[in-house]
Amino acid sequence: MTPSIYLLPGRGGRLDKGLGEALTGRGWQVHGRELHGEFQRLRFDHQVETIAKDLRTHFWHEDARMVANSFGAYLFLHAQTLLPPFPGRVLLLSPIVGEASQEERMLYFVPPRAGELQELIGQGAYPAPVRCEVHVGEHDWQSVPASVQAIGRALGWRVSIVSDASHQLPKAYVG
Repeated sequence: MTPSIYLLPGRGGRLDKGLGEALTGRGWQVHGRELHGEFQRLRFDHQVETIAKDLRTHFWHEDARMVANSFGAYLFLHAQTLLPPFPGRVLLLSPIVGEASQEERMLYFVPPRAGELQELIGQGAYPAPVRCEVHVGEHDWQSVPASVQAIGRALGWRVSIVSDASHQLPKAYVG
């Protein structure tokens, strides 16, 4: 039987390209949601509810594997707020965890419900998956390493900072 994995790529991402293509090439059957087209046009709340339903219906067991990248990780983290702690293994790559900015270049990003995750975590009310590891680039302005590390510490997750990397982690490292 071919092992299955649930993938949430970054914005504009597809299941048959990039990371999804690499996972398929390594023998995984890739499921998940593409963050483009029809799904991308859904309201944020509907995207989150759809992902929560996918996971609960098809990937709710200890052997389940979940990989989420960038904004896909942000959607997963919010879907997790609707569920008990995910029973499988989770890998988050360059996760968006709230608002971010790079003032030198005047770049700002404020995702929907930007402060909700930190608020729930601060209250001890976030239903965190137990088996989760996170990787973020040292120079990532969208997935701010200090913010990711703070969340990791609060939730007991292993966070790896990838030296000299930005938001798009090197293919060799992710491989």
